[in-house]
Amino acid sequence: MSDPAYERGLRVRREVLGDAHVDRALASATDFTADFQDFITRYAWGEVWTRPGLDRKTRSCMTMTALIAAGRLDELEMHVRAALRIGLTPDEIKEVILHSAIYCGVPAANSAFAVAQRAISGQEDPGG
Repeated sequence: MSDPAYERGLRVRREVLGDAHVDRALASATDFTADFQDFITRYAWGEVWTRPGLDRKTRSCMTMTALIAAGRLDELEMHVRAALRIGLTPDEIKEVILHSAIYCGVPAANSAFAVAQRAISGQEDPGG
C-alpha cells in the first residue's frame, strides 16, 4: 500500500537534493537506519517541505541558518548544494551566512563560509 506522505516526500527530496544523493542515502540504509530514512522522507520532506506556507527558497534559507546555528557543517554543505539546485544564487547564500553571523555568531559564519565556498565551487569535502 502506498503512503502519500512518503511519495510526496520522496519526490520533493529528489527535487531538492538530487537523485544521486537520495539514491545513496536509501541504498545505504540498514535494518538499523531504514526507519530513520522513512521518517525523514515522510515527515521532513513529505509533510514540512510540501506545506504551502513557504516557498522552497525560503525553507532552504531557514534550513541553512538552522544548520549554521547548530554547527552541523556536514549537513550544511549538502543543503548549500541543494540551495543552488533549487535556484538560490551564491550571492543569496552569502547573504544567508552574513545574516547568520549576527544571530548565530561570527565563528559559526566563518566555518559556514568555508563549507559554502567548497560546495559552490563543486569541491568535495576533504574530510570525507
